[in-house]
Amino acid sequence: MKRLFAILGMLLCLVFPAVTQEIVTAEQFFGKVSERYASINDYEASILINSGGQAMSGDLWFKSPQLMRIDFRQPPEQVIVFDGQRLIVYIPQYKAVLQQETGTDSLGAGAATLASREGLAMMKRNYSIAWEASPQAVPLDQGSEEMVQRLVLTRKAASEGFKSIRISILPASLLFRRIEGWTVANEKISFDFTQTKLNQNIPTTRFLYDAPASANVYNNFLFQ
Repeated sequence: MKRLFAILGMLLCLVFPAVTQEIVTAEQFFGKVSERYASINDYEASILINSGGQAMSGDLWFKSPQLMRIDFRQPPEQVIVFDGQRLIVYIPQYKAVLQQETGTDSLGAGAATLASREGLAMMKRNYSIAWEASPQAVPLDQGSEEMVQRLVLTRKAASEGFKSIRISILPASLLFRRIEGWTVANEKISFDFTQTKLNQNIPTTRFLYDAPASANVYNNFLFQ
């Protein structure tokens, strides 16, 4: 019996160091995801946005470092464009164009998209990063066959718009599948990315937008 315990003890000494080397911390995993996005020049994807039970869907284009455009299918013809300096939102229901000059501050980077090299750098600076439960992949939704690895980010300063962010990441590609954010008022906003295509050589002209001549233009709408 003593010999058996000795053998088991030796095996445990051999096994546990190997297991320990396999463990990846949340920060290390987030670093791998950041490296992945650093290698992406541009991408296009289908996007689903859900806020307060209201769903919006469309096609998203992103070009590094901060060019972003979404052409919505729902609401039809709605458009959001960010050119690195100016945020433009066209709301066809009201024939209104909302424009906001953002400069090169954090507002501009945030407006572009969280799913980018700049977005991940912002999250690393301003949020604490942890596994939601463990590094193990879990179903995207209950009963779903789609598996993701899930991180939870908690803000370090009260100035951040989202008090917490949950990120679901595809293990094979290290791309965002879903981003969920909770505001100070505990309102949840989620972004789902599907059919993502990387490095499509998207032309810069894709991010130019000419609003309909009949639309009314409202400047600096975020501060009014």
